Amino acid sequence: MDSEKTSSKSSTYSEDDQRMIRLQEGDSTAFNELVELWQGPLFGFFVRSTRDEHLSEDLVQETLLRLYRNCWDYLPKGLFKGFLFRIARNLVIDYSRRTTNDVLIRSVRGCAVGRDGEEFDMLQLVPDDIASAFDRAVQDELATAVRGILQDLPEEQRQTFLLHHYESLTLAEVADAMHTSLPTAKSRLRLVKEKLRNLLVCRGFVNEIISENESS
Repeated sequence: MDSEKTSSKSSTYSEDDQRMIRLQEGDSTAFNELVELWQGPLFGFFVRSTRDEHLSEDLVQETLLRLYRNCWDYLPKGLFKGFLFRIARNLVIDYSRRTTNDVLIRSVRGCAVGRDGEEFDMLQLVPDDIASAFDRAVQDELATAVRGILQDLPEEQRQTFLLHHYESLTLAEVADAMHTSLPTAKSRLRLVKEKLRNLLVCRGFVNEIISENESS
């Protein structure tokens, strides 16, 4: 009976939740599994934020070390990704403050760097419902406009947008990563989308954005 209860309870946790529980219980193999699974995504996040591969490697190691040290702070609620990226985001902020440069703004001023090392234009960060309204012939002009808009956004809104649309965090994970509430994360994302649409239309880009919004 006890084994059945244990099995039923463990099935309610995500795989990462179960690894964190094992880590809290002293199972070192659980930490090795987490390192194997998450060092790649973390490296991609840091490279996009700092444009520095060597620094990114150091930040990955520091993130994983803090994850290990703070494992008891984690509650198995299915929000491991948000917990992990909150640590990573805090390290980026710390780095930004130390260098007196806003590296998060710098990351959207030029081409971003993908996980395979290839550069891509910032248009890829625009949600499909926005990007689909534009002719690819004006891609460069649009990308420049998007970069300008993003770098002028309040930091919390910009980070919400980047984490959700590029790092593929759910809104619940974004809220956890940014140490805020789910309604606040939703509100910030909605504001960013509205600003992008409105400002792009004001700058002369295709008016289909308005008709798309009205019909949705």
